[in-house]
Amino acid sequence: MSVEQITVILAAAFLGVLLAGGAGIAMSKKPEFLGHPKGLYMLFFAEMWERFSYYGMRALLIFYLTQHWLFNDSKANVIYGAYGALVYIAPVLGGYAADRFLGQRKAVLFGAILLTFGHVLMAFEGTGGQGDPTINIFWAALAFIIVGSGFLKANISVMVGQLYDLRDVRRDGAYTIFYMGINVGAAVGTILVAYLGQRIGWAYGFGAAGIGMLLGLIVFVLGRKALSPKSEAPRPLAKGTEYSVYGAGLAAILVAWGLIQYTDVIQNLLLVSGALLLTYVAAVAALQMPYGSIGKAPTDSKAIVGLGLGLMLYLPLASALGWDSAQSAEGLSPAAWSFIAGIVVVLVALTIEKFRVEHHPRDRIYAILFLVALNPLFWGLFEQSGGSLNLYTDRHVDRQGVSAAIFQSINPIYIIILAPLFAGLWTWLGRRGLDPSAPAKFGLALAQIGLAFLLFVWGARNFGVGPELLTPIIFVFLIYLLQTTGELCLSPVGLSAMNRLAPSFMASLIMGAWFYMSAVGNFVAGKIGEAAGNEGGEMTKEGTLAIYTTIGWVAIGVAAVVLALSPIVKKWMHLDTLGNDEGLAGRDQLGEREGAGLFPQAETAPNVPRRD
Repeated sequence: MSVEQITVILAAAFLGVLLAGGAGIAMSKKPEFLGHPKGLYMLFFAEMWERFSYYGMRALLIFYLTQHWLFNDSKANVIYGAYGALVYIAPVLGGYAADRFLGQRKAVLFGAILLTFGHVLMAFEGTGGQGDPTINIFWAALAFIIVGSGFLKANISVMVGQLYDLRDVRRDGAYTIFYMGINVGAAVGTILVAYLGQRIGWAYGFGAAGIGMLLGLIVFVLGRKALSPKSEAPRPLAKGTEYSVYGAGLAAILVAWGLIQYTDVIQNLLLVSGALLLTYVAAVAALQMPYGSIGKAPTDSKAIVGLGLGLMLYLPLASALGWDSAQSAEGLSPAAWSFIAGIVVVLVALTIEKFRVEHHPRDRIYAILFLVALNPLFWGLFEQSGGSLNLYTDRHVDRQGVSAAIFQSINPIYIIILAPLFAGLWTWLGRRGLDPSAPAKFGLALAQIGLAFLLFVWGARNFGVGPELLTPIIFVFLIYLLQTTGELCLSPVGLSAMNRLAPSFMASLIMGAWFYMSAVGNFVAGKIGEAAGNEGGEMTKEGTLAIYTTIGWVAIGVAAVVLALSPIVKKWMHLDTLGNDEGLAGRDQLGEREGAGLFPQAETAPNVPRRD
């Protein structure tokens, strides 16, 4: 029996143990299990099955694109990055729908249904090649998964936070446990789906992913009684309104179907809409929250923000009219420089307001924006694992007969092993006032992922195996180890920070912004993978290693800057007054006072402040 077969059997057995454990927790009459609300574990298992299907499919995707649909490496990396980007864009819309209309529970349920359909459609493989009409079913499958993820992803993360008070010391630990559910599903799904897809047939692998998603849907429905009432709709929801939201979701599938095929459109979409989203959040923080309404804000600040928006909007206008063809010596068009100038101008307005009036909730939004802005770099590097690093492992690593896609399970397995240690570590340090701040953890994350790529390049260039100088497999395990420890310093911590620092009436929107910038990171990942290809679009070993060297040093440089700024950003978080801003001025202009997840009377925080 081969190592690969043993791994598959162990993964299946582990899945069986988890099913038995989940059933035991569900049948227990106790409201808590291992110190946490039982609802946490229901969300754990629902998300586990969703990630089983998502990551199992993702492990196969780059090979499906190159081997079945016959895209070259560069194009396959761009499609992979665009797909990942759209998966993370969609939560902005799903978060808004939950905050204003559906509530988190119904939004997650609708998303799970769409995801189930999407994964089932992936099983229709056709004959292959880009001329096969069945490729349109493939695009449709991706579109269903994209929109379904939008309704599920941001909202299920918010539901975790709704189970705890704002300054409950268990929150970071809870998100880390929840993150374990994500990675249990990712590990088992990657092993089983990848094995079936690469050894038996694409349809078998993708079909297994569809079954996993269906099981996730069932778990969520059966475990709804253990969830917080804050996840329900803000008010009795008229059937017409509810069905209109669902109809908009179905229409979004058609939009995603088109976008995933025309990846060049996504670049400008991400750039412009991402900047506008963050500017909107910043404008609310600086001009509305301190003054009650934007109309009452200082005229000069409003004018500066308006100027910045105008400069940024010149980019899509110039692109649409063909005005941005000329390039400077730096390779940027005048429209691109205008866009950059617009960002700088908006930052000037935010700085003015920072020194004009003291306002803790606004400062917390500034801290959120700082953390969110780091997402594209981290995830741009991290997501090489499913794209360029996946292809590199297949072609230039001494895999010892194991399918390349199965190596995608290394990261989630590390998460399963290390997440409890990190969860315990943050709690232990927090109770002693020694826990690093969220921005400091982000700096550590960037340093680790930069070091991961530099060590991988060093190993590939100095310890080649055999006549083809294949990279020793130990360096694949090493790069995933450092990526994982970096991820544990950033992702669960970021989820917790977004949920804790955001005003409750903007909770899902802020979570959506977090995922949006992760979307930018996924698209950046695709462009990095594309850069590793030669003129014919095929990746080379040396080209890939050269790219990895560059991005490694860039990440370490940014990490040093983030660590230097972390004390300042920590002050912006104002953790000593957290929970005292329920009467924020201007909240009625943004959302309903009884919006989803907004029940101030149930969110009374303890009197003892917690260090972050």
